[in-house]
Amino acid sequence: MRSSSAAGAGALVAAALFAMLSCAIGGSALADASGDPAAVKSEDGKFYDKDGNPTYKVAADGTVDWFTYSGYRRYHSDCHVCHGPDGEGSTYAPALKDSLKTMTYGDFLNVVVNGRKNVSASQESVMPGFATNPNVMCYLDDVFVYLRARANDAIPRGRPAKHEDKPPAVAKAETSCMGH
Repeated sequence: MRSSSAAGAGALVAAALFAMLSCAIGGSALADASGDPAAVKSEDGKFYDKDGNPTYKVAADGTVDWFTYSGYRRYHSDCHVCHGPDGEGSTYAPALKDSLKTMTYGDFLNVVVNGRKNVSASQESVMPGFATNPNVMCYLDDVFVYLRARANDAIPRGRPAKHEDKPPAVAKAETSCMGH
C-alpha cells in the first residue's frame, strides 16, 4: 500500500505529464479566466476570441498583432511603475500576468476604470481608478490584450521584436479618443 504523500506525488507527476502531452499533441492549457484566447475573428486588425473578448495573435515567426504591441507600450507607460515590468509584479502591486489567469475581461475593465481597495489586518492595497486618464482609457483593450498574451505565455518578457503595422482605422479612432 502506498502512502498518501507518495500517491499525491504520483498524481502530480501524472497531471504534469498529461499537461505536457496535451500541449505536445496540439492542445493548450487555458491560463486566463476569459476563456480560450484563440483568435477566431478579426475586425480592423483587432482580434477577438469565440466569446467576443479582445485577444492577441502571434505569428509563427513571433510577429505580434498591433494591439499586443500597443498594449506593451501603454502598459510600460502607465502600469509598470506599480505592477513591474512585463506584468511580473512588484513588492506593493500584484503581477498582472498572474491576475489575468483568474480575472475576466469584464473584471479587468471594472478594476482599471473604478479602482479597487483591499484591506486586511496585515495590509492595505489600493489600485486607483483610471476612468479620467485618456492615456489608459483609449488603450484599455490594448493593455488587456498584452497582459492576456503574457498570462498565456504567448509572448516572452521584453519589447516584441516584430509587430504588425498600425491599422488605418486604429489611427483614426486614436485621434478621436485622445481629443486631437
